[in-house]
Amino acid sequence: MVNRQSFNDGWRVAAEQHLFAAVAAPAPQVEVVLPHDAMRDLARDPHSSNGSNSGYYPSAHVVYEKSLIVPRSWAQRTVALEFEGVYRDAMVYLNGNLVAQRPNGYSPFLAPLDPYLEYGSVNHLRVESRAHQDSRWYTGVGIYRNVWLLVSDPVHIPIDGVSITTPEVDETVAAVAVAVTVRNETRTTESVRIRSMLYAPDGSMAARQSAPLTVLAGDTGVVRLRHWLREPEIWDIDNPSRYSLELTVTDADGGLRDTDESWFGIRTVQVDPGRGLRLNGRSVKLRGGCVHHDNGPLGAAAVDRAEHRKAELIKAAGFNAVRSAHNGMSRAFLDACDRIGLLVINELTDVWTSGKSSYDLSLTFADWWERDLTALVLSSRNHPSVIMYSIGNEILEIGRPGAAIWGRRLAEKVRVLDATRPVTNAVNGLVAVLDSVVTARDQRVAFDFNTALSADGSRAIGASPEVTRLTEEAHAQVDVAGINYAESRYDLDAELFPDRIVLGTESFPGRLDRIWPLVLKHPQVLGDFAWTAWDHLGEAGTGRAYYDDDPLRPVGLASPYPWLVSHAGTIDITGVRRPISYWREIVWGLRDEPYLAVHRPQGHGRTLRRSSWAWDDVLASWAWDIPPGSPVIVDVYADADDVELLLDGESLGVATVNRTAGETVPAFAARFEVFYGPGELVAVARRGGAEFARSSLRSPCGVPELHAHAERTRIIASPADLAYVHLELRDDAGTLCVDRSDRVRVSIDGPGVLAGFAGAKPDETAGFGGDAHDTFEGRLLAIVRPTGPGDIRVRATGTTSGTVVVTVTAVSPGADAREAVTA
Repeated sequence: MVNRQSFNDGWRVAAEQHLFAAVAAPAPQVEVVLPHDAMRDLARDPHSSNGSNSGYYPSAHVVYEKSLIVPRSWAQRTVALEFEGVYRDAMVYLNGNLVAQRPNGYSPFLAPLDPYLEYGSVNHLRVESRAHQDSRWYTGVGIYRNVWLLVSDPVHIPIDGVSITTPEVDETVAAVAVAVTVRNETRTTESVRIRSMLYAPDGSMAARQSAPLTVLAGDTGVVRLRHWLREPEIWDIDNPSRYSLELTVTDADGGLRDTDESWFGIRTVQVDPGRGLRLNGRSVKLRGGCVHHDNGPLGAAAVDRAEHRKAELIKAAGFNAVRSAHNGMSRAFLDACDRIGLLVINELTDVWTSGKSSYDLSLTFADWWERDLTALVLSSRNHPSVIMYSIGNEILEIGRPGAAIWGRRLAEKVRVLDATRPVTNAVNGLVAVLDSVVTARDQRVAFDFNTALSADGSRAIGASPEVTRLTEEAHAQVDVAGINYAESRYDLDAELFPDRIVLGTESFPGRLDRIWPLVLKHPQVLGDFAWTAWDHLGEAGTGRAYYDDDPLRPVGLASPYPWLVSHAGTIDITGVRRPISYWREIVWGLRDEPYLAVHRPQGHGRTLRRSSWAWDDVLASWAWDIPPGSPVIVDVYADADDVELLLDGESLGVATVNRTAGETVPAFAARFEVFYGPGELVAVARRGGAEFARSSLRSPCGVPELHAHAERTRIIASPADLAYVHLELRDDAGTLCVDRSDRVRVSIDGPGVLAGFAGAKPDETAGFGGDAHDTFEGRLLAIVRPTGPGDIRVRATGTTSGTVVVTVTAVSPGADAREAVTA
């Protein structure tokens, strides 16, 4: 039987120091619990060779070590480690011997330990990883995803060896087809029996099957079991019902050889140009957002609770789909999307054989692509949330003959591994004509792709005859034509390629007012994915708005040190929604309540510059430290005919809501130029002269105090769980004081440690691992990891203080920690 247990505890990490390097003293080792990002706490350097791409974090080469006591009984077992992700160029050693290697930092892989295990003694594990000018964003470094110890019978079901599909589904019956791979690592032919038990979402037995299987020595065999379910519970966005499948492998005498458990959902996904994307027969437009893999103050560490929280907050902001950018998502994030009903496009890579940075995956892609693609698909195929695979993003080969070869090779391999989901490729038309664009420029002038994209995007170029010609084969290779930054193609493709199914795989977030009407107009356009749903580390300042007199003006789109985050996210790195998020919700037709967005008064009269990924410098606040009578611009986002603005009941005027995209005032917004005064600011939205909704903001009426509140006051005693504690400066009426700053220090009393601490300040210099920060726009976020059961007291102290208590309960014997962290 497989003994699959967490292998996250008891690791030590240090910077690698080579044998021939002249060092005064060995690098100190630090005890850590995985998942762990060793880059996050390194000193940022304005002269880092990685520059703004990494947020000015340096290159790193780190070593993780752990001891493993191996009992003699394991000599009759098969022992391996499953790494869900090590960034990157991982080298795994057992007792000094190499047992596994993986260049791709996002790919799960197995490290077989059998050849070098020393039974009845202590074994030594060593894992090396490194990061160096190999990405366009912050990657982190180290064992940043979960690790599992697998102790198996030689006859066993390998990791990702179970495939579950639902080829026939309707309201009355569903067919659940299960394919089980069994590996025989003995020296004899083995005859076994596979038994399956399928459980409904309420835990009741729904079906069972059994079949024999004969497997040759050193070979694998596959048994197929089909279950028929009456009146199945369908997995959907609003009803993410999941079934579980338990498998047992027994020998001829009934002895247990292995077990396996899988979760899945019963649902159908279809695409066609007349009805678009259909989920369970119902047409659905994808309100999508792209996401990077980092978790803000945690760095790249993919802790289960952090991944689940991210998915929850993205869905709560109106998104119904996410696209991984530009790598496979963690198992924890896919599990979360399954549980809450968030659709996923899982993407393989940002490069094929032409690199975008000096030492990226293009160096090894030709040798490793098939193993990486197989790992991506096999780890995704049982997740009902995954509706599509993407084989690449803005691949530089597009428009060249090499793209025709590689694109078809990748797409066909996906279809062999999983024929149940469509394939896409996120194509940027500007990339396709890049060779001619760069050749036509004065070669003495540096060419910055993102600057060119922001200035013109692929809006004009993307609809050109040249792009149509150069991208046709790439789009023909896939089931869904992924288009980045070229909504100008939607009308054109409907005319030129009426049977082409299109998806906006990446777009400027503030252009939704132009894009969404086109998505609704064309049934073959499946939806739109904004860059980005959640802000990320690195690509520093890509989504920055700045004033002309700012001393830290960006160069192109790259902002100088100490800029840290992209700032293009509709949700910031702490999980707080930014004003553009509410505007998008209104454009989607999901929100009736108007939203008050006040332009920062300190910027009044100054010239604001924005990249195409940026938004106005606005906040939902009327709590400003400015003299009464100061001029202020107020925008009200609303799906209304007009809006009236009131201050303490007195009208400041009525403004018509703009309906024209591309104007100075955003569509779905009314603009007011007013003078600041204390009190309650109210926006009244009307249609046909009748009020249908209102919202308000208040100015402070007292001295701000520090308030602490936890998102969840009860968590479990598992490193997979986390407590998120918000620290906010609010007055006695509860108004957030965005114009005040306070130095806050956090202390932890009880069974917990501070895992991360930060605000959303985009150019923060204080590290995420420290215990002191200045509030940013009135907020900070403390993340606490439990170390055992009991009460954790989180105390924050600044000018005033706030305390919150989080209760940590023990994990019940046999309970699944991943289940518990979703509560």
